[in-house]
Amino acid sequence: MSAAGPAPGKGRVVILNDSSIARGGATGLALMSARMLRARGHAVSFISGDTGDGGALAAEGIEALALGGRLLLDRKRIEAVRSGLYNRAMGQRIAAEIAARDTAQTVYHLHGWSRILSPAVFDALRPVAARTYVHAHDYFLACPNGIYFDYRRGEVCGRVPLSASCLGTNCDRRSYGHKLWRVLRQRALRRAFGPGAPWAGVISLGPWMTEPLARGGVPERLITPVGNPARAFTTERVRAEAAERFCYIGRTERGKGVRTLCEAARLAGVKLRVIGDTALQPDLPDAFPEVAFTGWVDQGDIGRHLADCRALVVPSRYPEPFGLVAAEASRSGLPVLISDVMPLAREVADRRLGLAVNSRSAEALADDLRRAAALPAAELRDISIRAFAAEDTFSLTPEAWMDRLEALYARAAGAG
Repeated sequence: MSAAGPAPGKGRVVILNDSSIARGGATGLALMSARMLRARGHAVSFISGDTGDGGALAAEGIEALALGGRLLLDRKRIEAVRSGLYNRAMGQRIAAEIAARDTAQTVYHLHGWSRILSPAVFDALRPVAARTYVHAHDYFLACPNGIYFDYRRGEVCGRVPLSASCLGTNCDRRSYGHKLWRVLRQRALRRAFGPGAPWAGVISLGPWMTEPLARGGVPERLITPVGNPARAFTTERVRAEAAERFCYIGRTERGKGVRTLCEAARLAGVKLRVIGDTALQPDLPDAFPEVAFTGWVDQGDIGRHLADCRALVVPSRYPEPFGLVAAEASRSGLPVLISDVMPLAREVADRRLGLAVNSRSAEALADDLRRAAALPAAELRDISIRAFAAEDTFSLTPEAWMDRLEALYARAAGAG
């Protein structure tokens, strides 16, 4: 890794993540933090489990160490089973890097680990646990399937992870055999990320994550909520009060509820635009010709598809701990209609930034779409103006997010 020292008064931060190329929100945030920390004068190292980003981080003065691994889904089955449970070789490489370069003022921040790095990364970090933060972008620290959702029954799970009830329930989206593999991985995680080490803390996305994480064995004293950062899709407020079309932004995997939304829009007789790749459900455009499907849209181009939209709909079937597109759309001035199984639904409703909706069936969601379509223009305008002003929002600006992280890092470095 190439050297890039800190500015006076700044320290060194080592960020660890499965990937160095953003394909989801967690990696995007890990990369954002690396770039913002470097811009603020910190020395930054980015250790990824994959084959690297082709030099993009290094070109920005960020040390990059790619360990050369592959995502579990890209490996042969036997290899994926073994390395996913505990990738000893990768853990040893991380441990060696830490031993060779650690200082008393170096802080470590682990983001994603479940797709490549495995529980072995926690053992590698144990010697520096007092200066290590673990970011809970999901519930994999607590729940074997990472989301507290019973995919077989299609309902939110309230079981205690690894209890008899949990072990006897086939909740996995693939098979019960895969559930048992996840259970074995969870046990390996609990051994590696146990209470015996003085971890600096677990960073959650909001106070609503505390109970589910603690239910799965994460000590509540370690959990510190830090809201996710979000930037608006647009530079000018979306005039939601003058629009009729609803929109969806994101992936079309089945748990996201996109098919249910399309059916609901048909039943309610409202216009809908789906912004995102439909590769995971390629039949959707033919099944719903009245829906406007944009296909894949670059992040920077999403805003131009929102000018004629009345509200964003987030119809997820499972309790995602955050909804980044909801925050980005809200900051653009769009009211948010968010599934009531998501923790953010209460935040959205309490702050009067949109409505909690029932996405368990197309009929129920259609009723909520009709309700939103009938909202007076003055009420929509009020929501839109307050959302765009972001005076009472459920996300942080990137700058405020970085301020919070820097304060945590300073505390850990001081304790170390």
